[in-house]
Amino acid sequence: MMKRSSFDGSSSLQQQQPRVKKTGRNHSGPVMSPSSRPRLSKQAILMQRQELPVYQAKESLLKELWQNTTLIIDAATGSGKSTQIPQFLHEAGMGPVAVTQPRRVAAVTIAHRVSEEVGCQVGETVGYSIRFEECRSPETGILYMTDGMLLREAMLDPLLSRHACVILDEAHERTLHTDILFGLVKAAQANRVKNVDLSPLKVIVMSATLDTQLFTKYLPGAKSISVPGRQYPVDVFYTPIAEPDYVDAALITAIQVHLDEPIDGGDILVFLTGQDEIETLAKMLRERVKAMMEDRPLIVCPIYAALTSVQQMRVFEPTQKGSRK
Repeated sequence: MMKRSSFDGSSSLQQQQPRVKKTGRNHSGPVMSPSSRPRLSKQAILMQRQELPVYQAKESLLKELWQNTTLIIDAATGSGKSTQIPQFLHEAGMGPVAVTQPRRVAAVTIAHRVSEEVGCQVGETVGYSIRFEECRSPETGILYMTDGMLLREAMLDPLLSRHACVILDEAHERTLHTDILFGLVKAAQANRVKNVDLSPLKVIVMSATLDTQLFTKYLPGAKSISVPGRQYPVDVFYTPIAEPDYVDAALITAIQVHLDEPIDGGDILVFLTGQDEIETLAKMLRERVKAMMEDRPLIVCPIYAALTSVQQMRVFEPTQKGSRK
């Protein structure tokens, strides 16, 4: 039977003292900075964290994390689930924690942000592991990694003995890697119960758009919980009729937003289905901007999996004053 609850952050829980195990290889790859912005003060970081819906539900979440071996967490995009929940587990002594991400750019950038919040260098308490690059140490208690990297680790170590907790983030994406990984994590959790030398494996599944009933049915004894609220308001607008060419419609919409909104009022993010469409739209935008809007600079930054890590990181560089990305 599916159990479901909703948090408002009002309940209390006395935290356990941290009891973090040391794990990992003593190997550190090159650290890629997601941006050149100056580091924030501890007070500024704490204020940002406290505004997150997940942080406001911290005590209630910790209670559920202690009481349940398997959790399905439904929380909106921007609620802070990917950055805060691993920290809650680490602070409460439930580590080491492995957090999977579908894309390497997400694993790296989130690791940088969480290390900033923890107050360490990337590769110390917080690290990451992606294809061809690893930044971790024996002290790493929170490890962000692509699902492919955890899949490879599970093939070599079916019990996932390095980790006390595995968080499968963005579970709704349902790639081949994630579907196989779910089966391996489920098996590891069942086999760890039989192994007296290892602690039970805690499994947490997280997403903003999740069919919770499907996952609670698949994972035995799983409890589904929801964290309400989002950090920023979201308005949805629909076209009156279906667009015959959605790439051209995206081009027109991006230009319209760029012309109508204040130049320093934010950047524009367009989602498309693949590399060809992204490159096509990027080329058309550059041509239109050059021909029509020399006084309103628009920095076009394509991003897709085939790009190198360095190229992907360019999207996180601060936007120049008087221009839009």
